[in-house]
Parts: sequence; structure tokens; C-alpha cells
Amino acid sequence: MTVILSRQLGHLAPPPDIEDSINLISSLALKDFRLPATAEISLLFCDNDTIQELNKQWRNIDAATDVLSFSMLDDLDFNMQDEELLLGDIIISLERAALQAQEYGHSLRREVLFLFTHGLLHLLGFDHKDESEAEEMRRLEEKLLAQVGSLR
Repeated sequence: MTVILSRQLGHLAPPPDIEDSINLISSLALKDFRLPATAEISLLFCDNDTIQELNKQWRNIDAATDVLSFSMLDDLDFNMQDEELLLGDIIISLERAALQAQEYGHSLRREVLFLFTHGLLHLLGFDHKDESEAEEMRRLEEKLLAQVGSLR
């Protein structure tokens, strides 16, 4: 799986080793969910103002949030031989991630990996609208994060 990573210049930088860990989580998800190797995700690190603007534009919620995900798939019915599979976009506010890391007492790296994993699962069709969905999503998040040594 390819992760195309970009970030706003002049803002908080992601942890230095984050790209390797994100690629590892992506590779694990590729295997776990039997995704084609051509799967692709766009990941943007931004500030609170940018994520608030996107949240307002696309979800009609005028507030900053930690992570947004926009799936390009209508469903997960795809052909493993597809030349290209665009899963979607994940946007993470590094400002919000840094605050949450401090609140939860863990590293920015751990928080960013959690938010990426959470967004990735949304791209794959998982949600947390009810308790059973939330439990399943949390189980999958913890499974992927454990494999990169990033548990809470």
C-alpha cells in the first residue's frame, strides 16, 4: 500500500520516524484486510484552522477535530487485480494530536499513529455509531497499534 504523505509548511512537524510506522501499519492492514498492493491513501498533516475549515466544508461542523477521513470507495467490493485502488484521504491536525497526547499522557508519535489507524479503518468501512461497532473498531485499532509497539 502506498501512503502519500504531505504537511503544511511552517507548522508543527510530525515525529521524525512517523512515516516508517505509518507504512508498517498500512502494510499490516493490507494483509489483514486482503487489500491489493496497489491500494493508495493520501495523508495530510495540518493545523487546527485547516481541519476546522475542512470539517465545516464537508461535514457542516464548524469545529476543529483530530482526524477526518474521506473514503473514495462506495463499498469494499474490489478486484485484487485492479491496477489502482484509491482508498481515500486522511487529514490529521498535529495541533490537536499534540494536545491529546499531553492529555492522555503518551507521546505525539503514539497519538498520530492512533489517529492514522482510526482514519484508515474508517476508509475501510468501519465506524463507531453504536457500542458494538465501537468495540470492534477499538479492537482492530489496538491490534494494529500493538504490532508497531504503540499501545496506550
